Amino acid sequence: MEAIKIADGIYSVGVRDWNIRDFHGYSTDLGTTYNSFLIVDEKTVLIDTVKEGFADQLFDNIAQVVDPRQIDLVVSNHTEMDHTGSLARVLHRIGEDKPIYCSKMGHKNLAKHFRQKWNYRPVANGEELKIGKRTLTFLETRMIHWPDSMFTYLKEDKILFSSDGFGQHYAGPARFDDQIGDAIMQHAKKYFANILMLYSAHIQKLLDNVMGLGLEFKMICPDHGVIWRQDPTKIIEAYVRWCRQEPQQKAVVLYDTMWHSTEKMAEAVTAGLNQEGVVAKPFHVRKSHRSEIMTEVLEAGAVVVGSPTLNNQLFPSLADILTYMKGLKPLNKIGAAFGSYGWSGEAVKMINKELEAMKFDIIDAGLKVQYVPDKDALQSCFELGRKVARAVKG
Repeated sequence: MEAIKIADGIYSVGVRDWNIRDFHGYSTDLGTTYNSFLIVDEKTVLIDTVKEGFADQLFDNIAQVVDPRQIDLVVSNHTEMDHTGSLARVLHRIGEDKPIYCSKMGHKNLAKHFRQKWNYRPVANGEELKIGKRTLTFLETRMIHWPDSMFTYLKEDKILFSSDGFGQHYAGPARFDDQIGDAIMQHAKKYFANILMLYSAHIQKLLDNVMGLGLEFKMICPDHGVIWRQDPTKIIEAYVRWCRQEPQQKAVVLYDTMWHSTEKMAEAVTAGLNQEGVVAKPFHVRKSHRSEIMTEVLEAGAVVVGSPTLNNQLFPSLADILTYMKGLKPLNKIGAAFGSYGWSGEAVKMINKELEAMKFDIIDAGLKVQYVPDKDALQSCFELGRKVARAVKG
């Protein structure tokens, strides 16, 4: 990944990670990027570094523009190691006395992680730094998605360096939104659903605050994925919508199965949902990655979960996805449970307990079928789907 000029004196110098396939339990089938940006003015500024192991590529990209030793200061928008893993090597190359501008919480995190007495310059929300003809404005954005997170705004060029905000795990050939088109939105949605959904209410307030400053954005440069240069408002509007988690007439049917009985029930529930005009499809959770499932959950009006009972417990794969989902705290969902069993049938009650803990609106006590569902049992599953669909439609 070579240096790319994105504006006069401003370059993208980050790297592609083509081969990563798992990012903290998030599937990255197309890899990801670790974006880093170089501003050449009276002072030369590096905004964020890259993951450890990619420092040589970063130096090669910077060297296409300037000698890395000419960098005067580093801005660290976020402490996480995919953006600071190469920080020690960068400072060793450019000089460990060079200042690191970061949030106050970023200062604490970096100091604890690296245990180095570097030249930290913690900044306040709204603080500005002149680097020549240009001005950097630092905007504190806690919990997008760590307590230390901040954005850096280049005032004169109207460019926002947004760290993990507005990003996507995508390492394809496109560098900019206009090069890939609407296809990038699914990647952005997946990123929000699996990383930021938990902080939706907080992010909405932060976006309101940032928008309230009256800043104009000609370009948004996140630390993962493509740069938004054609229509930056598109991703901002999507975030506002996703933060609200307004349910659509969609449902997600999650299940696992031992001898296909719960699978047959899931298909009947799905058919009932679709019969009532609610878009739904079943997800066999051992064959569908949890991060793909959560992408669908984000805008779904209902989540219907089916599990066999194994050793008086939920089937392990359902326990996994429900634990993952609970941590992300989806809002405004209708919930229902079903499952087959051989002896005792506790799984449905356990699913309801998990959905209740997530504050889902449980509209049915749940449906249990012993052994293989017959025609009447499958009709009951179909009716459960219809009942959920009617609740989704209000």
